[in-house]
Amino acid sequence: MGLKSNLIISPLNHDLIEDINMTNEYFSLNGRVVPSLESGRWSYKEVLFDETKETRFPDDELDWSQYINREDKSLFLAYMNDTCIGQIRIIKDWNRFCYIENIATKKAYRGSGVGKLLLNKAEEWAKQRNLIGMSLETQDDNLGACRFYVKQGFLLGGVDTLKQSYNPNIETTLYWYKLFK
Repeated sequence: MGLKSNLIISPLNHDLIEDINMTNEYFSLNGRVVPSLESGRWSYKEVLFDETKETRFPDDELDWSQYINREDKSLFLAYMNDTCIGQIRIIKDWNRFCYIENIATKKAYRGSGVGKLLLNKAEEWAKQRNLIGMSLETQDDNLGACRFYVKQGFLLGGVDTLKQSYNPNIETTLYWYKLFK
């Protein structure tokens, strides 16, 4: 019995709202992505930090009912043995991309394929709506997430050096895209 056979991915309903922030755990920052633009194409190099830092995003406090049974947005939760271990929150963006507002996996399950299955669910949702691809953003110091997105077929499509100006630890916001063929 592998991960896939024991994993249930469920769209959000009112009974599951209390599970949403269960996946919001600490993650490691062990390096930075340094992007460069040459001849209209983005590339990047990785710079590892001397020491790894742990960080965590604040819990999201949204009107979660807005993600239930909607055509333009959704939230899927991944469960293993009735425990919420992952989530992906998506919207139908103005540019015909499925914008991933958040994706998270509990620390104990990172690297096990949960994130990939959640992205597959988002891609299925997007294709049902005739969207042209998926997009998301990360901070340049979240090297682990960037590596994950590249492994899942995302390409660096742009950067913003001012978006996170309030945060002295973040130099650049990175925009990642996966176009459907």
